[in-house]
Amino acid sequence: MANPLYDTLFGRHAGSDAPFLILPDDSEMSYDAFLALSARIAGHLTASGLKPGDRLAAQIAKSPEALALYAACAQAGVVFLPLNTAYTATELEYFIENSGASMVVCDPAGREAMEGIASGQGARVETLGTDGGGSLMDGAKGQPDSFETAARSEDDLAALLYTSGTTGRSKGAMLSQKNLLSNAEVLVREWRFNADDVLLHCLPIFHTHGLFVATNVTLMAGGAMIFLPKFDQDAVMQHLPRATAMMGVPTFYTRLLDDPRFDKAATKHMRLFTSGSAPLLAETHDKFRARTGHAILERYGMTETNMNTSNPYDGDRRAGTVGFPLPGVELKVTDPETGKELPQGEVGQLEVRGDNVFQGYWQMPEKTAEELREDGFFITGDLGLIDARGYVQIVGRGKDLIISGGYNIYPKEIELVLDEQPGVLESAVIGVPHPDFGETVVGVLVPEPGKTPDADAIMAAASEALARFKHPRKLIVLDELPRNTMGKVQKNVLREKYGDLFASA
Repeated sequence: MANPLYDTLFGRHAGSDAPFLILPDDSEMSYDAFLALSARIAGHLTASGLKPGDRLAAQIAKSPEALALYAACAQAGVVFLPLNTAYTATELEYFIENSGASMVVCDPAGREAMEGIASGQGARVETLGTDGGGSLMDGAKGQPDSFETAARSEDDLAALLYTSGTTGRSKGAMLSQKNLLSNAEVLVREWRFNADDVLLHCLPIFHTHGLFVATNVTLMAGGAMIFLPKFDQDAVMQHLPRATAMMGVPTFYTRLLDDPRFDKAATKHMRLFTSGSAPLLAETHDKFRARTGHAILERYGMTETNMNTSNPYDGDRRAGTVGFPLPGVELKVTDPETGKELPQGEVGQLEVRGDNVFQGYWQMPEKTAEELREDGFFITGDLGLIDARGYVQIVGRGKDLIISGGYNIYPKEIELVLDEQPGVLESAVIGVPHPDFGETVVGVLVPEPGKTPDADAIMAAASEALARFKHPRKLIVLDELPRNTMGKVQKNVLREKYGDLFASA
């Protein structure tokens, strides 16, 4: 193929009147109309001087045109760099400089500020608004509805995705055409997607979950997407009857469970609910099954690899696990110090290898060498184990490991105990500096609505269930846990906030 990514995902739908995007007002955009739109954008990108291999950074709201920009980059051979819409000017300056972006696309309201950032890097600024207006589309209007697809190979770079950067500078994960295609092919088979599927799409498209999992799987299967700008309970309930599948983060499902309209009758036509980007509480899994009759399919992936594991489509979707390695993905648990593979059931760092694993970090050869082994195994930074039935369980991030008095403590084990206590909705366990033990355990609790957790009773329960060195030294109650845009708890924020709790101990 001249361009595997474009030809496989987009080009093969040329001439198809089948619906691709179903918009909030129930209007539809066919595959052919979408491809004509993306071709016009590709024409404008090329007319503006962009060449295959150049980087295009986009910080724009979710819209059909924003998605067409991804397709246009694929067709023109331009490397697509989607950026979180919440990033500040300081963060954007780093991403644009580090990536060497030739063009930056932003919201019209942010043009002046973006030009101040981009001009120093020699990047051209274009605008694209939520309504599809802006200079990008003005330029595309004069272009033809077809575009000669740029020749690219499966090893050529397709996208740059920057990690969330909770420690140090964000790293640009280099994703090739093969990385994206191999994952989409596997997920279509494993999750049984086909042309009759209609995916309820409420995820952002600056993140791998909404862009490369949800969108690429739909394109590969030839199905349609109900393309909502964001998660909104009323909008989800309105459009749910037309859907067959939904991909979400745990927050979506906890909010739906708070809605009395969301029940077996509302979901009887649904084929699949998947969850990712953050851990799904076993309690949420159980409540969802009891309420709807559906078992949420939880899976595990990350920016650098897309999807690594999945609970089975047919078979036991086990709460608290992320299932089995996907076909073509090798997964092992190793000792963080030696890299030696550990026996089944022991906790260690998770390493993965496969066509889904990225090419390395952009302009960071030292970081690449630290995390991507010469034999192709990627050190994920996640801690986990493989249980007796072969299911993978994630116990936390390596940086979340607490070492107290020489003992390794895995926060997940303590969180499971705290989550079970009366009045506790969810918890996060962190390690903070302690003068005697190096670190000690602090539990942060979110109460159930209208409830006040009994700290003494919870401490007593933890004392019974856990070895003494794992006992929380302090419990803190917050209205909610800090989370990033994908719903993942930001423990680094908690560690920073409570880092001096025992400074005078």
